[in-house]
Amino acid sequence: MARTAMTGNTAARRAAGKSAQRRKRASKPTARRWSQRVTQESDALTLDHGVFALKDPKKIAASLKRSAMRSKRRKSEPFRSALSMLTFYINRAGKNLPTGRKKTLMRAKDELRKQFSRD
Repeated sequence: MARTAMTGNTAARRAAGKSAQRRKRASKPTARRWSQRVTQESDALTLDHGVFALKDPKKIAASLKRSAMRSKRRKSEPFRSALSMLTFYINRAGKNLPTGRKKTLMRAKDELRKQFSRD
């Protein structure tokens, strides 16, 4: 049986599908750590190195508050910027965040509210 030539429309769809697959593969390494890039290069705050690795919730809250108060680039009030960054980190870490670490970060949220007098 003789092969029939592909119609132009079918050939175009196949070519488009292959180029889409190539784009996905090419963009995967850069897209993989977008949350890390947000944490490091955020327009809202310039964070101290290792702020989320601290063990004391008071120190985490104090560092976030200090960063929020110093920032000239943030678009909202300091409390909202600091709390947003902390919540973003907790949410992006997700199920990979150990229970003890998550408790510490949640206590840092409460401490942040205290430091900004938002009890």
